[in-house]
Amino acid sequence: MKKVLFIASECVPFIKTGGLADVVGSLPKCFDKKYFDVRVVLPKYMCMKEEYKSRLEYITHFYMDLGWRSQYVGVLGMNYEGIQYYFIDNEFYFAGPRPYGNIYEDIEKFAFFSKAALSILPDVDFRPDIIHCHDWQTGLVPVFLKDQFSDNEFYRGIKSVMTIHNLKFQGVWDVKTVRNITGLPAYYFTPDKLEAYGDANYLKGGLVYADAITTVSATYAEEIKTPFYGEHLDGLLNARSNDLRGIVNGIDYDEYNPETDAFITKNYNIKNFRKEKVKNKQALQEELGLEKDDKKFMIGVVSRLTDQKGFDLIAYMMDELCQQDVQLVVLGTGEERYENMFRHFAWKYPGKVSANIFYSEAMSHKIYASCDAFLMPSLFEPCGLSQLMSLRYGTLPIVRETGGLKDTVIPYNEYDGTGTGFSFTNYNAHEMFYTIKYAMSVYYDKRREWNKIIDRAMAADFSWKASAAKYEEMYNWLAPGK
Repeated sequence: MKKVLFIASECVPFIKTGGLADVVGSLPKCFDKKYFDVRVVLPKYMCMKEEYKSRLEYITHFYMDLGWRSQYVGVLGMNYEGIQYYFIDNEFYFAGPRPYGNIYEDIEKFAFFSKAALSILPDVDFRPDIIHCHDWQTGLVPVFLKDQFSDNEFYRGIKSVMTIHNLKFQGVWDVKTVRNITGLPAYYFTPDKLEAYGDANYLKGGLVYADAITTVSATYAEEIKTPFYGEHLDGLLNARSNDLRGIVNGIDYDEYNPETDAFITKNYNIKNFRKEKVKNKQALQEELGLEKDDKKFMIGVVSRLTDQKGFDLIAYMMDELCQQDVQLVVLGTGEERYENMFRHFAWKYPGKVSANIFYSEAMSHKIYASCDAFLMPSLFEPCGLSQLMSLRYGTLPIVRETGGLKDTVIPYNEYDGTGTGFSFTNYNAHEMFYTIKYAMSVYYDKRREWNKIIDRAMAADFSWKASAAKYEEMYNWLAPGK
C-alpha cells in the first residue's frame, strides 16, 4: 500500500479561489484504494463554510518553532467522501475573509503552513511514501524536508512531488525576511537554490528540491521551458526536464453531467441533445433578457476577466463581433476595464450581449448547457477546466492553441470529419475573429456537421480516471516496491 499526502492551500468543497481547488478536491478520490492511501492537509481558514467547520474533530495541538518564533499548531480531522483530511489551525495566520491576502502576510502564513504540515505527521500516525505539493504556497515543503526534518528517522526517504498549476505565481519576497521567517540557513539562499534575481522564491525552492515535477498539461510542460512562458524559471525547468512531466487535469463527471445537472432547465445526453439542449438556450435567453431566437448562434464566456485569458483580443474585436448574427453571454469578474467593457456593450446591444459581472455556480452551469460555442482565447493556459466542461455539455470550444487548450480541444477538420472544437494558433485578434466566424458558418450552413462535432465532443473522456492513472504511474516510479 503506497501512502501519499497532498499538501495544498485550497480544496473543493472546503475553500476555492480557482482550478487548484478542483484538482485537490477531485484527484484523491480517483486512486485505487487497494493500492493507495491518499490523504490531504489543508489550512483551517476562518472563512471556510460553517457546515464543514462544524464537522471537524479535534486531534491534537502542539507548539512549533518557526524561525525565532514558537507558534501554536492545532490539528483537526475529517473524513469526507472516503478521504481523510487534516486541517491545520492557527487563527493568527488563517483568520480573515479570504484565503489569500497581502503577499508579505502570505509569505509567512505559508511558511508556517508548510512546516506545520510536515510536523503533524508523527502525531496523526501517518508516514507518507510521497508528499505531493501544489503551487508556491507549499514550495517550502521539499526544502524543509531536506533541511530541518532530514535528521529525524521518521522523515528519511520520503519523496516529494511539486505540481505547477500556474507558473506566474511564485511566492517571491526579500531574502532577509524569508530567512528570518523560515529559520533556513544562508546556504539555501543562492542562485542554484531558493534565490532568484535577488529575492527568495518559494516555488523555485520546491522545484529545486522536489524529486519530481509535474504540471497540468503536456504542452504547458514544454512551453514553460521557453522564455516566453517560463516566467524567468525556464533555465531551471530545462535543467530538470528529465524530472518534469505534464498530466492534464480532469473534471468531476458527476458534478458536470448534463444528464443529471440540477442547475440546468432541461437535462440531456449525447443521444437526445439535438432536441433537448436548445430548451436550455431558450430558458437562458428568457432569463437574461436576450432576443428570443433559438436558432441564434450563442457564445459563452465563463472566466476571470484578465489579460491572461485573452480579453484584450475580445475587447479589440467586440464592436465587429456585435455586428455578427450572434449572442454573447459573459460571466465573471476581474480587471475593471474588462468588466466595464462588457457592461458597455450590454448597454449598447441589449438583445445581443449579456454581461453578468459576478460569479455564480448555477449560472456557469446554465451557460455551459445553453450556448452553442464557448470562447477561450487565452494568452497562456496551464490546463484550463472550462473547455473540458463545455465539451462535456456539447458546447463547442473556440480556443487558442496553448497549454491544456491545445491538448484537449481537437480542431475541426472539414476534410476528414474530425475534431471537437475550433482553434487558432497566433495570439492575434483577427485570427480569433476569423475562427469565430468560421465556427459560425459551420453552425448556420452545415448543421449536420455541427451536430457530429458535438457527438465527438460529448464522447471525449476528460474524467479524473485517466489522469489518476498517470499520477499512479509516477508514484510507482518514485517509490517502487511499496
